[in-house]
Amino acid sequence: MNIRDYREKVQGCWLGKNIGGTLGTPFEGYRGAHDIDYYTQDMSKGALPNDDLDLQLIWLNAAEKYGRSVNSTILGDYWLTYIVGNWAEYGASKNNMANGILPPVSGWYNNHNRNSDGAFIRSEIWACLMPGHPELAVEYAYEDASVDHFGEGIYGEIFTAAIESAAFSENDIDKLIDIGLSYIPSDSDTARAVNLIRACYNSGLSWRDARKKLLKSIPCAFGTILEDKTNIPEPDIPTGTPGYDLPANIGLLILGLIYGEGDFGKSICICAGSGEDGDCTAATAGAILGIINGAKDIPKKWIEPIGDEIKTLSINLAMNSNVSPKSIVVPQTVTETTDRVCNTMPIFMYGLYDIFSSEITMCDSDKMMCKEKYRATFISENFRDIFSVNAPVMSFQNMFLKALLKCTDGINIEEEKPLGFTLETINLIPSQQWLNVRIFMPSEWECSAGKEFAINLDQPHAGFGRETVSFELIPHNITASKTEIVIEISSVGKLGKLYIPVSLFRAPQTFREIPNKL
Repeated sequence: MNIRDYREKVQGCWLGKNIGGTLGTPFEGYRGAHDIDYYTQDMSKGALPNDDLDLQLIWLNAAEKYGRSVNSTILGDYWLTYIVGNWAEYGASKNNMANGILPPVSGWYNNHNRNSDGAFIRSEIWACLMPGHPELAVEYAYEDASVDHFGEGIYGEIFTAAIESAAFSENDIDKLIDIGLSYIPSDSDTARAVNLIRACYNSGLSWRDARKKLLKSIPCAFGTILEDKTNIPEPDIPTGTPGYDLPANIGLLILGLIYGEGDFGKSICICAGSGEDGDCTAATAGAILGIINGAKDIPKKWIEPIGDEIKTLSINLAMNSNVSPKSIVVPQTVTETTDRVCNTMPIFMYGLYDIFSSEITMCDSDKMMCKEKYRATFISENFRDIFSVNAPVMSFQNMFLKALLKCTDGINIEEEKPLGFTLETINLIPSQQWLNVRIFMPSEWECSAGKEFAINLDQPHAGFGRETVSFELIPHNITASKTEIVIEISSVGKLGKLYIPVSLFRAPQTFREIPNKL
């Protein structure tokens, strides 16, 4: 793909996002099926502000500054510094991070909305920075989503990021859905919702009947958030567990895309008219179709009331560069956002973008599917492996080592009760390593592996090795509500060290685990 066609699709993405979000905002939080064909509110003041879009303006600043090194910890600090929204999962994760809890634990711990919609709505930035390469985009989507979500909440952003990245190269909606599904667990409720809608369409059901069947099969609470005389409950549709809203709303997104049959206006109107999180589903549908068709093919009737302006809702504009030159620069228009994304893309597409020919190397649809990769001879790995443990996994890396700490028993501690962890170390260089691991914790505490132990990190033939150590911490004499421990990993003969900080909390007597499933 040449750079001009790429830019046209990026502009289409942000225009579609802005249009869909504005169209759907009056239907957010309401339950019902509405036949609409245009904006329903007074459009004399143009586009409406929407966190679906403005959060990504902050991620753009992070991507420009840190490039391919951007990760969940960096994004977490951007959350704490530049985002003012404190509602639902945003507020829970910010509260966790402010108390020293790092991602992905920040998205999991005591977060009743961790399976909700706040992550999939901000996936476009990663797709636009890595066009035609969903295998790259999903890595950053995971880092992003894990800041404030877990489980289904993360699956949603990975699913949409894969679709949007692939849409730069593939325009068949059915193939795009297959690509998105390949990156998430097949037994997840998100996958179940998507497949249910596909089955409804293939069996000839109307979009209204498909919507109702979806909400009965996978209940959602989002459409009951606003309680007033205009939001009349549908007695035959149950109300789901509050905060478990992602699967159903991804289903409604797919409802609009499939039943819209490629028509931009029809697709976003079905999404918005289906209620629930109508601004998010319509905005994402608009972005996907904007990528597929480009800005030039979005009907003028949708663009004219919106214009080029972007209005923000969630950003602390007091931190803008006009006030603090070393801080952020918030784009004011779709065009400015597009230009900055296009300028940043070559950093993320290193080796896949030729600056001399201005050509981007894209994958075909088969190669965009999530597949096994061989890290070493006879040793395969898959992106979905990270979901194999139903516990948050903290990731740290330097030039020669990657360490994954799995909090298998969570982060709540009780007197004399063992707390389990799994430490996985991955060799990033083609030579064996001796690792020394030290755990800094209260002197009275015990560690089943010892407070200091060694790991012989192997190097299999034609690849890089990994070793796993499971251990338990046994707390004694807990005197504070919060205890911080640090795991130090050093390699013999290397200068750099990895430090993994973990915040642990005295378990309240009323603590109740939040279920991932209904």
